Amino acid sequence: ALQYRIGQLYMISKHSHEQSDRGEGVEVVQNEPYEDPNHGNGQLTEKRVYLNRQLPSWARAVVPKIFYVTEKAWNYYPYTITAKHIVHVKCIFLLLQCSFLPKFSIHIETKYEDNKGSNDSIFDKEAKDLEREVCFIDIASDEIPERYYKESEDPKYFKSQKTGRGQLKEGWRDTHQPIMCSYKLVTVKFEVWGLQTRVEQFVHKVVRDILLIGHRQAFAWVDEWYVILTCLYFSFLLVEDMTMDEVREFERATQEATNKKIGVFPPAISISNISMPSSTRSAPSSAPSTPLSTDAPEFLTVPKDRPRKKSAPETLTLPDPAK
Repeated sequence: ALQYRIGQLYMISKHSHEQSDRGEGVEVVQNEPYEDPNHGNGQLTEKRVYLNRQLPSWARAVVPKIFYVTEKAWNYYPYTITAKHIVHVKCIFLLLQCSFLPKFSIHIETKYEDNKGSNDSIFDKEAKDLEREVCFIDIASDEIPERYYKESEDPKYFKSQKTGRGQLKEGWRDTHQPIMCSYKLVTVKFEVWGLQTRVEQFVHKVVRDILLIGHRQAFAWVDEWYVILTCLYFSFLLVEDMTMDEVREFERATQEATNKKIGVFPPAISISNISMPSSTRSAPSSAPSTPLSTDAPEFLTVPKDRPRKKSAPETLTLPDPAK
């Protein structure tokens, strides 16, 4: 579990930096420690994901040019060091909202277990959803969009020089150790008549592709982040209360570089403290919320006192055929 935690933080930071360019990518707004009375110590992160150019043509036609998704994550990944190994892991809550459409949200709850994906009841305590679909993601066998494929990041061909892990062939989940599974419960809400089904299906596919690509990269970049893991492990042997400052420093530096790479943009709408609708799955009750204003943004609003534009004269005089 500790190995995955380091690899995940490294992968998210590096992937965000690689995918960012001026006007597009991931801007980190907030990243700080957070303490929850129920889940313990964690990390609160708020990001803005600018992705207009990544939308399909039918979606770009209805969204503003400056469009972003607000992502808030409450990462409760505590661990207890006993006999030099991890004995307990918890979960991550992720909430995403659209910058100009308050009725759009994505909620992702994540739990981790040291198994091969065999726990079918890990989310049974959550409310049952008749539309729930179980989807297995295999980082070695599942296909990814061609534009994202890199042979150096293909687990079927990658071989780690530092750990000896890889290459992942058919049936690898039964033969490779160590292994763990990241379970995710993804809820998408797009309450707009006429577009709901199409948009929700599209978002679920995008989320699946992101998870598949990200975890392939976390595996293929192991030689880069394993050095951090080794230093951290020996630090635990020397100092029991050693924190993850080394990893957070790398994360902070990468985030600053990524923000500069994107450029600074003014908020597309105002933020207000309005509680979320009860029908929407929310983050932990103790976590702060950043719901979006239900008022239409300025660029979508027509002033009430604007005079009506005349496209033709009020009267039309036809020539007299007798003349």
